[in-house]
Amino acid sequence: MSGAVPARGAQRRPTAADGLVVVDKPQGWTSHDVVARMRRLAGTRKVGHAGTLDPMATGVLVLGIGRATRLLTYVVGADKEYTATIRLGQATTTDDAEGELLASVGAAGVSLDKVRAAVQSLTGPILQVPSAVSAIKVDGQRAYARVRAGEDVELAERPVTVARFDVHQGRPGAAQDGTTVLDVDVTVVCSSGTYIRALARDLGRSLGVGGHLTALRRTRVGGYALEHAADLEELAQTPDDVPLAVLGLADAARATFASRELSEPEARALSYGQRIDWVAPAAAPVDAREDLPVAAFGPDGSLAALLQQRGEKAVPVLVFAPA
Repeated sequence: MSGAVPARGAQRRPTAADGLVVVDKPQGWTSHDVVARMRRLAGTRKVGHAGTLDPMATGVLVLGIGRATRLLTYVVGADKEYTATIRLGQATTTDDAEGELLASVGAAGVSLDKVRAAVQSLTGPILQVPSAVSAIKVDGQRAYARVRAGEDVELAERPVTVARFDVHQGRPGAAQDGTTVLDVDVTVVCSSGTYIRALARDLGRSLGVGGHLTALRRTRVGGYALEHAADLEELAQTPDDVPLAVLGLADAARATFASRELSEPEARALSYGQRIDWVAPAAAPVDAREDLPVAAFGPDGSLAALLQQRGEKAVPVLVFAPA
């Protein structure tokens, strides 16, 4: 799993082009593990990711290479889709299966109809208290580090939006301690910053039986879907003298952001960081937050800039076109 970049003078892959790589993260790997491996495969240390996945989780992890790392700040803000399994009847310290058992109430009286009714209060714009064992910083230190050090951490609630919380099938069963549980398969589409573990916890609480996450798979980040994700081991089979294949800047931006085509004078003005007149863009290919920037493309199809509206003007927040 080592992702160390070869020492100076050692043979290494050719540096990959600027772009994104959508990876299907394996279970047991941290997001940092994947970045480390990608640095070696891409032949550069300039690699970042758009949104952490817990080691237990699998699925879409968007990686930026080279100049595409500048896109990641905005990709992080795109909506996300997950499939998950929630175990009702037990609560844990981490709100997932990796934590210690807090309570075993049992879910013998919980039906799928009750579950579907309960998820209604967790759908739409809601205030959510993130899981204490999370990467959120408290006074400069990650919350999970404080919890592991024995501190009681209480995080402030924050607004998130759960666009979909679909309940599929339920499987009654018994936990290792004999407690009757109900494993429920769900699909969640939500805004950035939503904790699926916290949804599992809150669903269990609303039903009075406790709940935690036992499986999580991210199937989409913005316009980057699982069906287009690459397997890390398959990427590792790329010949050593061949640059890693990436999704180029223009295609990467078109996949998630609303778009605008520029004239030559507009593209030239943006390359110098100048404002241009605001024009309503073409809609993004997937539902996206209204505050995400607009991707602007030059006459040659290249990504020129990301724009934000300021009154009647479009202001470049990121410029890719050379001056």
